[in-house]
Amino acid sequence: MPQRNEITLDPYPRKNFQRSNWMSLNGTWSFLFDDSQAFSHPSQIKEWPLKIQVPFVPECKASGIGDTGFHPRCWYQRRFEVQRIARKRILLHFGAVDYQAKVWVNNSYMGCHEGGHTPFTLDITEALSDSGDQVISVCADDDPFDLAKPRGKQDWQKDPHSIWYPRTSGIWQTVWLEEVFETYIEKLRLTPLIERWEVGCEVFVTGPCADGLQVRVRMECEGKLLAQDSYDVVHKEVHRRIAFSDPGIDDFRNELLWSPEKPTLITVHVELWDRNFLLDKVKSYTALRSVAFHGDRFMLNGRPYYLRMVLDQGYWPDTFMTPPSSEALKLDIELIKAAGFNGVRKHQKIEDPEFFYWADVLGLVVWGEMPSAYRFTHESVERILKEWVEVIARDMNHPSVILWVPFNESWGVPDLAEKESHQHCVQALYHITKTLDPTRPCIGNDGWESTATDLLGIHDYDDQPDRLLKKYTSHQNIGDVLTKYRPGGRVLTVEGYPHGGQPVMITEFGGIAFVDPSERTSTWGYSSVQSSGEFRRKYEKLMDAIHRIELFCGFCYTQFTDTFQEANGLFKADRTPKFSINAMARATRGAGYTRGELLSTPQPPPLPPPEPDLDI
Repeated sequence: MPQRNEITLDPYPRKNFQRSNWMSLNGTWSFLFDDSQAFSHPSQIKEWPLKIQVPFVPECKASGIGDTGFHPRCWYQRRFEVQRIARKRILLHFGAVDYQAKVWVNNSYMGCHEGGHTPFTLDITEALSDSGDQVISVCADDDPFDLAKPRGKQDWQKDPHSIWYPRTSGIWQTVWLEEVFETYIEKLRLTPLIERWEVGCEVFVTGPCADGLQVRVRMECEGKLLAQDSYDVVHKEVHRRIAFSDPGIDDFRNELLWSPEKPTLITVHVELWDRNFLLDKVKSYTALRSVAFHGDRFMLNGRPYYLRMVLDQGYWPDTFMTPPSSEALKLDIELIKAAGFNGVRKHQKIEDPEFFYWADVLGLVVWGEMPSAYRFTHESVERILKEWVEVIARDMNHPSVILWVPFNESWGVPDLAEKESHQHCVQALYHITKTLDPTRPCIGNDGWESTATDLLGIHDYDDQPDRLLKKYTSHQNIGDVLTKYRPGGRVLTVEGYPHGGQPVMITEFGGIAFVDPSERTSTWGYSSVQSSGEFRRKYEKLMDAIHRIELFCGFCYTQFTDTFQEANGLFKADRTPKFSINAMARATRGAGYTRGELLSTPQPPPLPPPEPDLDI
């Protein structure tokens, strides 16, 4: 496989695990709906009536289909060219397929993956012809009525209602090929350890491993070499802590610390050598930063840091959950920062990895949240557990990710306040999360009915600032405050699990709906206003109240953009601000914000044209 064809419109899908020999398979695929589930093998399909633009889902306009009906099964097929080369393997990667994907190459079954939000990889080498056309076929099963699978905001009704949105079926993230040697780097884990100015480096190798394999690691920042060393591979793994030298009194290492205000990244080059032969080379990055809660405050790099966050659903009108482009994700982060926020809570969605890359580069903290199921069954628990483990593995190398949220508002565990089995489920996911990633805090169930958590998150959509102040600036004992009030009619802590001194944060509030009268249709919000000016005044008063509540270590406002019928965004669905973005930023930051004027609002980029077919 030669070097990447530069005319592709797609960036490399994994910025923190890059190789040079790859090819995007996004673009035009053959497609059909199989509502009666008549086919079980691609050889049975004689006609392909539709064309689809991958990775856009068939429900959205950008796919070229735009069919939002109920379709439990769909099929994809695409031809490509690649030659088999001795000692080389061809890996086929899927960013995400909703919900269960079965894959064939040249009619040979390659494997299956279940879980609509996480990536999977198949080694397709043995199924390839020696040369000429190769054919990939994908069957995606996604029961639109199954409430026991993690589905996030995907509606089970025909038309989106309340806070739920159109369904997503099939391929919705990038598909690509990679060429590697038989022995290659399968996984890289980078863990910042700033208390000792170290980075934990773990490299996992797969394939035949002879004696003498070595991993070479080089770390640099802005052209300055920080560390370089070689390590022997033992049992297909390398585990090392790489320390940065102490220069003395003028410690430049403080300049390496990552924050939203100064998002410094460290470039990491990892090579796998068999004596004098280079087997594999991966480019990645990391950052020096620590996150924790101490007392009643969130700590970033050992210092108190006030979280000004916004809820981000991650939808676009024409592409749904799939970003229109890398530039669209970059624009979202620029707008969020321009509006005065320093973080986002990605709500009920596992976002495209490109979002986390831009959050790392531009400086934005992110909460990772598991999309919910809406029934509690043995199957739903197994599905959530499996997929959540894959989510953590995919995203834990991103410095922007500072906290995990496996459950939201008791969705999927509806009897959390009464049933021990539901409580044990939340506790289990909390402890598994802390086991797999001990470097980040976790909220077991955000919003209310807390049982296991590092932060007590409160969802309160009271739109009266005076009432919010009265509730949360009370002179009563904090435990009394948290047991007295029931936002949404729910207890904040489950009986038997009282507040244990954890920090408190209002993690959903606001939800003010405003639609321009000329654009008004059937919309929904937690409260509503009739003009842009009224929206601004209400937002400013609400934010002023929140900033005055010392109990909170931060806030998360609902929400970033209008999303289908839910019109409570600070921005319209096309990313146009509903009132002055400068005024928005001053209110978001609070009265103490005295910096100069913000940059003008970035403009949304257009959708890219369909990608041309590429040859390897």
